[in-house]
Amino acid sequence: MSLKSTERTEVNTVEMVFEVGPEQFETAIEKAYQRVKKNISIPGFRKGKVTRKMAEMRLGEGVFFEEALNDLINEELTPELLKADFELVDRPQVDAEKISKEEGVVFKAICITKPDVKIENYKGIKASKAVREVTEADVNTQVDLLRQRNARLVSVDDRAAQMGDEVNIDFEGFFGDVAFEGGKGEQFPLKLGSGQFIPGFEDQIVGKNVGDEFDVVVTFPENYQMEDYAGKEATFKCKLNGITIEELPEADDEFIQDSTEFETLEAFKEDAKKNLETSAQREAETAFDNAIMDALIKMVDVPIPNVMYEHRLDSIVANFENMLQQQGMSLDLYLQYTGMDINDFRETNRDRAENEVKLRLALEKIADLENIQISDEEINDSLKDIAEANKMNVEEVKRRLPMGEYIMDMRVTKAIELVKANAEIVDEAPAEEKAD
Repeated sequence: MSLKSTERTEVNTVEMVFEVGPEQFETAIEKAYQRVKKNISIPGFRKGKVTRKMAEMRLGEGVFFEEALNDLINEELTPELLKADFELVDRPQVDAEKISKEEGVVFKAICITKPDVKIENYKGIKASKAVREVTEADVNTQVDLLRQRNARLVSVDDRAAQMGDEVNIDFEGFFGDVAFEGGKGEQFPLKLGSGQFIPGFEDQIVGKNVGDEFDVVVTFPENYQMEDYAGKEATFKCKLNGITIEELPEADDEFIQDSTEFETLEAFKEDAKKNLETSAQREAETAFDNAIMDALIKMVDVPIPNVMYEHRLDSIVANFENMLQQQGMSLDLYLQYTGMDINDFRETNRDRAENEVKLRLALEKIADLENIQISDEEINDSLKDIAEANKMNVEEVKRRLPMGEYIMDMRVTKAIELVKANAEIVDEAPAEEKAD
């Protein structure tokens, strides 16, 4: 097989034309026939015993052409593509322009190529690493959360219902004098202010006492999901059966001893503050990393083949499906629960996929510009855990992994660290300190 021409027909697309001589094509046809003859069935012949000549007479001269061409492509096209000065991002689309026993084959391979990304000024990216100050109010919030987790419900019968109370009610709804379907409940628990009921319903319970029977008059919203009810005024005949409130424990040493491993309230607060400061530090690091990644993504301003986004979406879907399976759920069931189909799910992740592709392109380019290399020692060290987990040696792992991709992942990781190390940190001090 010989390369006749190479032409860049459009952005990220190269068209290569190859020629296969009649002798090489004949060899490929014979090879294809020998492989598939056991499956050929023609009346009058035992299956697998049909000669090539008879098969071509009965089924057509080109019966083995497609198999032969596929063999040639699989065996000889890949080495030719590896010699090219571009990198493929998808399998090439192959079209035969001429094919016959007498003249051989001329076929065209349309190749979608990796875009040539231009990255500049990746050193000195400005990003904030400000750590949020942990205040006494933040610590007190942690104490309040602990109190709420240990709250108990207490019945109240010496005052009227208030917003925030949990009430127990009976109710039945009417349009005029006619009760409507779905409008009745007994011993129904309702937290006032939760917005669980139609707007205005909960407000009209406020001020009522246990044992009161009363009417609540509301109008269903115009966009109510049950069209027959939308915009209609309804009267609910209600009875207030009970009122309960959350009683929070006192924040003192005794409470802390009963509900935590700490002996004093002060010790709990000190630990809470330490945890909040650690969390604030992580948040600052994450925000710093995200700002740098966003800056790199914005530097990628070249046309990118859509197939790269689609491949990334394939990976996102596959990873999400694996995660669901570990939790005992299928992707199909998840989509049913969320009311989506697979195309909807892909679209919700499209922006993420596009950003991940751009970021990867930027970092691969930086790895090339900085001539980042991975030593054999680094590779072997990184594979030790994988080898031990799978009870293999490192060399066996190398044979099973796509090592080109694995090494590129390591180069990209080093590129990330290089960009972060050379970033310009701004607003490092918290705003509260700057104000002093």
